[in-house]
Amino acid sequence: MMFTNILIYLGGLALTISFDDLSYHKYATQSHTYTGSSSMYSARNAVDRNPSTCMRTNNVGPNSPDKTVWWKVDLGEMFGIYSVTILFRTYRYDNLEFRQRGRFAGFSIYVSSNGDIQGSTLCYKDGPQLPPLNFTTTCIEYGRYLIFYNERLDGVIYPEGYELTNDFTELCEVIVKGCRKPGVYGSDCNIPCPINCKDNMCHIQLGHCFTCKPGWTGESCITKCVEGWYGINCSKQCGGHCRDNIVCHHVTGQCDKGCDAGWTGYFCNKECEIGTYGFDCVNNCSGHCLNDSPCNKYTGKCESGCKAGYINSDCGTRCPSGYFGMDCKERCIGFCTDNQSCDHVGGLCLNGCHNGYIGKYCNISCQEGNYGKDCSMICNPNCKTCRNTDGVCTCEAGWIGPNCSLECVWSYGGDCQYPCSRHCINQTCDRFNGSCLLGYSNEYMYCESGFQENVPTLTISIAGFSLSVVINIIVFSAIILRKSYKKRSIKGKNMLACLRFTSNTKQTNTEDGGSHYQELKERKNENNYQNLTLQ
Repeated sequence: MMFTNILIYLGGLALTISFDDLSYHKYATQSHTYTGSSSMYSARNAVDRNPSTCMRTNNVGPNSPDKTVWWKVDLGEMFGIYSVTILFRTYRYDNLEFRQRGRFAGFSIYVSSNGDIQGSTLCYKDGPQLPPLNFTTTCIEYGRYLIFYNERLDGVIYPEGYELTNDFTELCEVIVKGCRKPGVYGSDCNIPCPINCKDNMCHIQLGHCFTCKPGWTGESCITKCVEGWYGINCSKQCGGHCRDNIVCHHVTGQCDKGCDAGWTGYFCNKECEIGTYGFDCVNNCSGHCLNDSPCNKYTGKCESGCKAGYINSDCGTRCPSGYFGMDCKERCIGFCTDNQSCDHVGGLCLNGCHNGYIGKYCNISCQEGNYGKDCSMICNPNCKTCRNTDGVCTCEAGWIGPNCSLECVWSYGGDCQYPCSRHCINQTCDRFNGSCLLGYSNEYMYCESGFQENVPTLTISIAGFSLSVVINIIVFSAIILRKSYKKRSIKGKNMLACLRFTSNTKQTNTEDGGSHYQELKERKNENNYQNLTLQ
């Protein structure tokens, strides 16, 4: 009987010889091991490819504390599975074979990715007929764990032939056939799965995808989702607002060129938050809309208008230099330090005023007597008038200079505009009225008394000259009579020269004055020479 069992096993193995043996010598476990010799009946005996060694568990059923039994093999990683072959232990006697089939009856085979029956895939469910002791089933799934499971629960009525007592499980070999290489199918495991199969998994025999990648559909997943749909099995409809009315991507559902104005989010299905606008809501509102109202989420425009100090549709531009207020219609009226530019909102001069002006609008000139920054400088008392910006003055009589701090020298009057007479001694005169402080020079002595200006030294000189003339007249009467006409002519000329001299002392010091003075001197010397000759 054992020999027959081996032949049956080898025959079943040949049926699936083209696929890879995925369970050979892989790690196996079981719910419990038959009491007696754990090493003899361990779970690994079912994957050693020796049909004469089998695993065995304790009894399950009404007369046993255990009601369920399981055996599990870890294939090591996820594989594409084609079939499962189970070789149950057989006995020499026919009646024992029937009982053995009754022990296995009703079993289930699961394929799992994490080793837990919960959430795993049922590959095969036996019943109600009794199974053969050499069992093979197609199990086209994708997973890492293969689980054999059976139960004998209290209160359950099982079909005829199901063993309920002495019900222990004996598996001699469990062969899981499939392809070790991922992403392939076919009996030789050499045909690549379609590229759009999810997780690169396909039917190991036909090559059909179990599930398509998002955005694709069809048995081989080579058909794109129809326009406006996306995702796994093309089951999701585009619901966003893509830019330029382009439909979303058939795989991700996203808008390849971004969101339309006023929309944002992964799928462009969220409106812009307050304070943002534009494509993908990447722009911030200016914040200067009238009454703090939000800007238009599509254009950024301030529908209610702009606050004072701002213009343009989005109220993002400040008033140009020199203007302020609502719609920037007001002009700055003061003398602000910022190149005549005031605050764009209220028109204030925030950084101060130019020299000579004060006030929050810098439109108030310094009061008389003050000038400069903040009108803090005091004008010189010698000023008639003082400029408010820099203190430059129009001077009182006797003073000169930008601030009237210098006394007149050799001149007099306001801003020292009149020069002292050249006939003042040292050309020095009173800086207020121009009178000679030290008297007049000797040249002034030759003028007749009628043309003098009350200068003592000139009076004495004229008196001495007159006395000399009288004596000469007495001694030389004849000569005087003979020359009388000539003397009268000379005297007339001297009188004219004196008039000229007197007039020039009241004017500016010009070359004409010098020539008159020279003429008078020459006339004087000429008369003396003549008198000496006659004598």
